[in-house]
Amino acid sequence: MATSSDETPKTPVTEPIPAAPPTAAPPAQVAAPKKLRPTRISGTWIAVLVAIVVLIFLLIFILQNGGNATIHFLWGQFSLPLGVALLFGAIGGALLVAVVGAARILQLRRQAKRAVPAPTGRPSTSSPARRES
Repeated sequence: MATSSDETPKTPVTEPIPAAPPTAAPPAQVAAPKKLRPTRISGTWIAVLVAIVVLIFLLIFILQNGGNATIHFLWGQFSLPLGVALLFGAIGGALLVAVVGAARILQLRRQAKRAVPAPTGRPSTSSPARRES
């Protein structure tokens, strides 16, 4: 039990409560910076910038290799600047890779279409969520 001699006189507080330092904020007000996800357009801009750099290097290559070269292809014989001839070779290789890649993509799409049954417009009687016992 507390006696009256144990109690201290209660006096009103007249000093202001010190303010918190400006760097410390309550946790509810501090939000971590939200990282934005890259968009398709940002990816396109990066691809455009990379393509510009590649084209600049390609132009320098063609200008530095301007000497004529004789190209024999099938039954023909052509005289082209070496840089241009190599550019045509690179374009031909890229087209060949694109054709093979497109054929593979079409093949995979056909297989995926066969694996998924076409919707019939009627609700299915057997649902994966509902099991019959």
